[in-house]
Amino acid sequence: MDQLLALDKEDTRTELDSFVHDLSAQKQSGLAWVKSHIKEINEWVDRDGVALLRGLNIVSTNQFSTILEAIFGEQLSQYIYRSSPRTALRNNIYTTTEYHADQVILQHNENAYSNCWPMRMGFFCVVPAKTGGNTPLADSRLVYQQLPVALREKFEKLGVMYVRNYGDIDLPWQEVFQTQNKQEVEAYCWKNDIIFEWKSDKHLQTKQIRPAVATHPQTGEKVWFNQAHLFHCSSIDNQLPESMRESIGLENLPRNAYYGDGSEIAASDIAIINEVYRSLTFAYQWQRNDIMLLDNMLYTHGREAYTGTRKVLVGMAKAAY
Repeated sequence: MDQLLALDKEDTRTELDSFVHDLSAQKQSGLAWVKSHIKEINEWVDRDGVALLRGLNIVSTNQFSTILEAIFGEQLSQYIYRSSPRTALRNNIYTTTEYHADQVILQHNENAYSNCWPMRMGFFCVVPAKTGGNTPLADSRLVYQQLPVALREKFEKLGVMYVRNYGDIDLPWQEVFQTQNKQEVEAYCWKNDIIFEWKSDKHLQTKQIRPAVATHPQTGEKVWFNQAHLFHCSSIDNQLPESMRESIGLENLPRNAYYGDGSEIAASDIAIINEVYRSLTFAYQWQRNDIMLLDNMLYTHGREAYTGTRKVLVGMAKAAY
């Protein structure tokens, strides 16, 4: 199983290499092969939740977007209500989150903090990193099952409140909502059950309460589907110097997560969630031209720290509410 880079000593599945579909023997272009195998590809994702297409000949970002649109059967989604910095390319293809190379991006289901998320995601490795830089995965069903029952039931009962302060430290509201117009921001918030308050002309605070657990619409299985651990002030990518935390105050942190009733989530609870993710996470070593397709509710994704140049692109489709 040399295609698999295990991040834990014990695999949580016995046939992880079955997710890899080696297509290097195909003589067609990547786009031509995909167009003639759309049903088969979708069956792989429906069955396994993950499909890694390896060895296809893909020559451009535009070809990647065309491939995804052929597989998903619709145009790709625009990325609005953002939580991380990305660069938009053509046809709703984006760079993956542009955090510094030495940072780890924790496991998450895309847009699980929102009331609208993509059911399907496609990643394209243009340039693999020199070391690291892979996109680890974890089964959201197993995360739900392996969390302590008492903790899981508390989250399931109360949900999660996401609090965000846009301004000098985190992303500006103009980037998050992809507009310069405050009225458009307010209209989006009203439409999507987001509580908002303008702290000043430049600073906006939003609060949104969302479920912590979801039921997959096709399989009927419960999945752990939230970003409490990613938004929580104890999270790796939200760490700030203690002096800065004290100076701006807990209520003004760039982002934080609470239980849905507004009560604080203990850092020890977040640590338990992160440990469950760590125990279930696995990754494939990126190779140039790899395309990884995900069911965004069944599998989380993240990013390893890396060295060298890394370029991985992403497209999303099939919005769910």
